Amino acid sequence: MEKRPVRATDFKECLSALAESLEQKNIIWTGHSGPEERWFWRTFGKLNTWELYDLMRLRQEVFVVEQDCVYLDADGYDQKARHLLGRAGDGQLVACLRLFAPGVKYAEASIGRVCTAASVRGTGLGQELMRRGIAEAERLWPETGIRISAQAYLLHFYGKLGFVAVSETYDEDGIPHVEMVRPGKNTGAVQ
Repeated sequence: MEKRPVRATDFKECLSALAESLEQKNIIWTGHSGPEERWFWRTFGKLNTWELYDLMRLRQEVFVVEQDCVYLDADGYDQKARHLLGRAGDGQLVACLRLFAPGVKYAEASIGRVCTAASVRGTGLGQELMRRGIAEAERLWPETGIRISAQAYLLHFYGKLGFVAVSETYDEDGIPHVEMVRPGKNTGAVQ
């Protein structure tokens, strides 16, 4: 192999190829270590023990401790879900959700256990988390729509993301919830 001096264009081509490769794996690479978040999709079987620990810890911090809601988080559905993990530049897990195929929880695809760390609320990270979850659901199952069980105080948040309330308010683990649906590409009206 012939050796030659490295040119600036070589470096740019390498960075471009690396970024493209990481993007195909749903990993965002920003080119430097900073406060930017990084996103990872995992099936349950592909979560390593540290990821699983971080995931369960964040969900317990938000749903059990902050919301003072004693419930069994390990509900038997995590094994059937795709998990989206959002990490800050320092590696801390700051956002997560789980995504289900149609027929697992509802006829539609569904998103649940959506949570962000208190330290990042109000930054738009929750919207980015949901946008990524919606995009993945629509990529995998474009025709079915997406159903969620939303905490009632978040109706406006989910409404801005295209979800429409389809039930009356009901109690789930002591917290008011409402079922919401985002229609699929060919599902037409919300049911």
